Amino acid sequence: VLFLAYFAMQVIYARRKYKISPPETTGHPEFERTFRAQANCSEYFPIFISLLWVAGIFFHQGVTAACGLLYLYTRLKYFQGYAVTAQGRLGPLYASAWLLWVLVGLALAGLLAHFLSP
Repeated sequence: VLFLAYFAMQVIYARRKYKISPPETTGHPEFERTFRAQANCSEYFPIFISLLWVAGIFFHQGVTAACGLLYLYTRLKYFQGYAVTAQGRLGPLYASAWLLWVLVGLALAGLLAHFLSP
């Protein structure tokens, strides 16, 4: 939640800096990148939270927490990179996508072990 609040505040600061009033979503390119980065992070957050929850319950809390912290770090780097340049988002984007797939694997492994074990 703190990450989402931070991202939203960055959009507010960019709106003020470039004098772009809501509900406008276009204007200065830096504002547009900041706005899009915030929207992208918000779109993936429910997927991340769901996977984190399931993997933590059914697989292992420590491993899941480590993946979750790495994911949050990569999304922060994604946001910061995207705000500077569109190409700056690519490395962190791939890393965060990879971590989501790791969480999918952990969640599936935990669910299979839970429901298929005798």
